[in-house]
Amino acid sequence: MAFSSRLLSKSKQFCGSQLTFQQTHAIPARFFAKQADPPALKGDEMLKGIFFEVKKKFETAMGILRKEKITIDPEDPAAVAQYAKVMKTIREKAELFSESQRIQYTIQTRTQDIPDARSYLLALKEIRIKRGLTDDHGVETMMFDALEKVEKELKKPLLRNDKKSMAVLLAEFDKINKKLGIRKEDLPKYEEQLELKISKAQLEELKKEALEAMETQKKREEFKDEQMTDVKSLDIRNFI
Repeated sequence: MAFSSRLLSKSKQFCGSQLTFQQTHAIPARFFAKQADPPALKGDEMLKGIFFEVKKKFETAMGILRKEKITIDPEDPAAVAQYAKVMKTIREKAELFSESQRIQYTIQTRTQDIPDARSYLLALKEIRIKRGLTDDHGVETMMFDALEKVEKELKKPLLRNDKKSMAVLLAEFDKINKKLGIRKEDLPKYEEQLELKISKAQLEELKKEALEAMETQKKREEFKDEQMTDVKSLDIRNFI
């Protein structure tokens, strides 16, 4: 059970920050829609509701893991794709965010009250760093340079409610996108690439943990003469 729990909990980020920047302007509408306030609950009722919600999601995930085969082979593209498919099924059935959706949600909630463009970009930079994302293509520098250009013409800080000037800045961002070959219509492809990178990284971590567990077991007297099992042959369903 502990092994499968670790499988569910791993969610590291291994993707360049250009995806984060592109999704800044492609956040699903549900993040902006004003929802009705939920009825007020007493403390015990709220905790009870949270507990049952988490329990339901966990049981849904475990039910899928008991059926789907996962091969712990991060070097096999087919195994990585299958793992990503299983994780996607879990997210959809248990109503969980994908990594790209978590990034989008973090950006929206952290920046919704920021009035100026510079503070907004600084917030994006902070989010990128905290989530362990890298800026391999220097997107951040190019975006700040574009902002510097717009503010130099304005001769004052650019406010996000200045629609005319923000349109100029976004046009500059579009030039950066074009230079890097990034198109908004390709966002689903970038999201898929992100999920595959995450899946490979998670399989690498699972392989490492499995090998460490077997090494520890091999040191025990009753197992010292046994040959270690190939990690790829392990069936996670047997550990659940």
